[in-house]
Amino acid sequence: MINRDIIRIKIVQLTYAYYQNGNKNMDNAEKELLFSLSKAYDLYIYLLDLIVAITKEERHRIEVLSQRVEREGLEALSLKLAYNKFAVQLEENKTLNEYLDDKKISWEDDIEFVRKLCNQIEQSQTYKDYMAEPESDYEEDRELWRKLYKQLIIDNVDLDAFLEERSLYWNDDKEIVDTFVVKTIKRFDPKNKSKQDLLPEYKDEEDKDFARKLFRSTILNADAYQRYMSETSRNWDFSRLAYMDVVIMQIAIAEMLNFPNIPVQVTINEYVELAKLYSTPRSGSYINGMLDAIARYLVNTGNMFKEMPAPRQRFQSNDNQGDDEEAEGRVRFVHRPRIDQQDQTEIPDNDGILDTEEDTDEFTDNTTDLE
Repeated sequence: MINRDIIRIKIVQLTYAYYQNGNKNMDNAEKELLFSLSKAYDLYIYLLDLIVAITKEERHRIEVLSQRVEREGLEALSLKLAYNKFAVQLEENKTLNEYLDDKKISWEDDIEFVRKLCNQIEQSQTYKDYMAEPESDYEEDRELWRKLYKQLIIDNVDLDAFLEERSLYWNDDKEIVDTFVVKTIKRFDPKNKSKQDLLPEYKDEEDKDFARKLFRSTILNADAYQRYMSETSRNWDFSRLAYMDVVIMQIAIAEMLNFPNIPVQVTINEYVELAKLYSTPRSGSYINGMLDAIARYLVNTGNMFKEMPAPRQRFQSNDNQGDDEEAEGRVRFVHRPRIDQQDQTEIPDNDGILDTEEDTDEFTDNTTDLE
């Protein structure tokens, strides 16, 4: 579940923190990185357990109301949501329960929040449509929870604030983790019963090694990487860069030089997006241009053996006032990205919410393994 998007985000955060921390101990910093990544998996389990907690609360409500129904001779209550087939399978999942027991994770102490979310669910049209049908099969039960999760748990401001109070590590994790919860819901199969696989913490040891190697290379080779930045930006005041920009470019250079299978353009795109999130409004454009120039410099000096696309031609205006600069790999700072964001095909589903088409088990560096 912990993919390279999460890893890159954590390394940006912890590299910045490393330089802000007076006690610069590499081993401790690496332990902090791995702990931070493990907290993202905790959040994945915690959000799956939220479905179980809501289901249990619905059962409790049914039990309380049943006494009134019996006493007043009212129509029997529907048990559809309280015993939703998908939710019951999730509740019985061995991997989920073992992890919850081991990490002492539970919603029991936060039952008021669960009740509030139950109220929102019961007021939703999706719930009303589901309950209007007397019967449902497994696929309909699973689809209900996929819709409820996307409509009421993703982008839930109250839940985001609640989770932030529970752990500072979760501030930037939920958006990505949400996609993995939705993916898990879609993959559940009734034939697997309680042995249904959840997403593993890491797909394989390679991703964990990627995190360690990228972080260590960023810190241990900082002087060399910053020298590449300085030498490549001679026609611009390097000292004017925001400190976070320097950190992001330092990590990007580490990735370029230490992971030969990741294309340069993929690395640049990834860190331009991170700059937009964590640095100044203009940082994306600056970092885009500088990383392109640094990459060409590294190739030209024999420090990196990766293919680079041909420099883009600069168009001249009809009045011949265009710039005749040759694209020699030097930085030309403009306020628009020179590398376009990759298009991501989106498919509308029957609830009007978009899922991305990317849903493969194989991780590729130039796509995000999300839905």
